[in-house]
Amino acid sequence: MRTIKIKTALKSVLFISLFQLNFVLAQDNAHEMAELSISKTHQDESLMWHAAPDFFPDCSFTILHGEMTKPNLDLFFKIESNTEVVNHTHKSPERMILMSGDLEVQYEGEDPVVVKAGSYLYGPAGKPHRAKCLDNGPCVLFIALVDTFDAVVVKE
Repeated sequence: MRTIKIKTALKSVLFISLFQLNFVLAQDNAHEMAELSISKTHQDESLMWHAAPDFFPDCSFTILHGEMTKPNLDLFFKIESNTEVVNHTHKSPERMILMSGDLEVQYEGEDPVVVKAGSYLYGPAGKPHRAKCLDNGPCVLFIALVDTFDAVVVKE
């Protein structure tokens, strides 16, 4: 008789545990399902462009996903035609796709390269680099950052 009570109690505990686990998983799925997808182009009129820091004159950016003060930020960065971007670094690696324009990019210790719209670029964290949007601009970069955003000018 005692064995039957223990088995019944164990079955009850197992049932309650499984119910609670399913409830927690359902809540996680509901949260993931509540997040909306995003589809934007760099020409989307609903984008809010903001002036970049003063050391990036004639440049602007718009946040696509995430927050400036948190990791995993996606943004468009616009550089007007014939504009140079000063030598700088970021604490985060950058994964980039040039959406429009022709962009000359040079990373420290490497030859400059000219990339065209549709090109992928990768910039290692902490590696100084400079850029110039050529006369087929503006140059718009999609940038995905792993860490929070920063840009530090490199004094030469």
